Amino acid sequence: ILNNQRVSGAENMKIILAFLFVAPLALSARAEKDYSSFDSAASPETKSRFAMLDDVRILANGLLQLGHGLKDFVHKTKGQMNDIFQKLYIFDRSFYELSLQTSEIKEEEEQLRQTTARLQINNEEIKNLSQEMNSKIEDLIQNKIQLQEKVWGLEDKVTKLAIIQPSTQETKDISSLKAFVEQQDNHIKQLLKTVEDQHVQLDKQHNQILELEDKLNHIELQELVENSFTGEQREPEATSFPLRNATAVTYTSDGAAPDCTALYNSGMRSSGVYTIKPNSSEAFDVYCEMKLGSSWTVIQNRMDGSLDFNQTWDAYTNGFGDLNEEFWLGLNKTYSITQQGDYILRIELQDWRDNKRYIQYAFSLGGPDTDYTLQLSRISGSIPNALPEQTELRFSTADHDVDIINDFNCPENYLGGWWHSECEETNLNGKYVAPRSRGRLDRRKGLYWKPKQGRYYLLKSTKIMIHPTDLKSFD
Repeated sequence: ILNNQRVSGAENMKIILAFLFVAPLALSARAEKDYSSFDSAASPETKSRFAMLDDVRILANGLLQLGHGLKDFVHKTKGQMNDIFQKLYIFDRSFYELSLQTSEIKEEEEQLRQTTARLQINNEEIKNLSQEMNSKIEDLIQNKIQLQEKVWGLEDKVTKLAIIQPSTQETKDISSLKAFVEQQDNHIKQLLKTVEDQHVQLDKQHNQILELEDKLNHIELQELVENSFTGEQREPEATSFPLRNATAVTYTSDGAAPDCTALYNSGMRSSGVYTIKPNSSEAFDVYCEMKLGSSWTVIQNRMDGSLDFNQTWDAYTNGFGDLNEEFWLGLNKTYSITQQGDYILRIELQDWRDNKRYIQYAFSLGGPDTDYTLQLSRISGSIPNALPEQTELRFSTADHDVDIINDFNCPENYLGGWWHSECEETNLNGKYVAPRSRGRLDRRKGLYWKPKQGRYYLLKSTKIMIHPTDLKSFD
């Protein structure tokens, strides 16, 4: 813009100079012509005088108009230049602030990498120490076996001496061996306790390393999402947990199986859609996931954002979606299954780096009169807990919000029905958001797993399943 304005101004100045140079020449030529013809006309003084005045007036009028034009052009150019300088200032300021944020993120990432390296070194040292202690314990166990053999030999001698009075020296030998065996037993017990403490410490170190790795993954993902000056990042391919077989088949059961576990016990071994009939309920279709040596009833599955989970209360009560794709089984159907006994709730999560985590709860689900109240108690898992335990969590949607905290409607603002508690971030039925989305408020409406004292886990896919509590292995 500035270059164009400079070129236009230079051209105007050239036109003005040319006009100023040509105008006197034209006036002089016209004056000479008029002056030469004065002999045959009026007196030379009168005719020359009036001709010059007219030409001067015309020239003055032209110069005045040209001056006004130049004045307007200068004012317009100044305004355009002020706008350009203002935009340049705003751009420089935004670039500087973003550079500061990028530098802070890189510094925090470097500190976390250093801490992770130190913890890994400590972990290796503890492992080596544990191996040495295990070796010593094995040696002590061998010594104990040898001593036990000696004690058994002594017991035989004692049995024989029950009839024959033992000598004083033999009695002393027996007492000393007995004291030595007791001393060795005590030493072994102390070593076993030390090994147990070392194992506990190793577990803590391992959990710290996992948390630090999660933080590093989060920082790197945040850089991919927020740093727009290093080039546009390619969006990850939308892959998900494997939920169904290559060919989706709907199975029907001739009997009245109460849930997927009963179907598995009857011989069914393929994951897919089956018909079940819980006690005191009508028959309906469910998706059965065959894994962990049994079959789980899936009540929620999300993998690519193809289904809108911002549904009404009636939809969440009755269920929606395709059982071979993304779906919500329905609160009423889930409640009819859980009324048959105690069940385990398993939640499987996958982030955008294809890291998979899970968590399992013992739970109870209330009926429609309690708004399907959920109570949880954590059993096991590979991710920190993000749902309140031993608390009655009522299910709510945008059109059926039972608890509005500080006039803030959780389902309306975070989208999707869920067991909300003080509008926390964790909502596995929220809006499906990929990492390329830049709006912070929009990302807070995505699929997140947010422990109370932990970080956000931006999720790519989720799955919620239930199983009776007679499961022999949870992992």
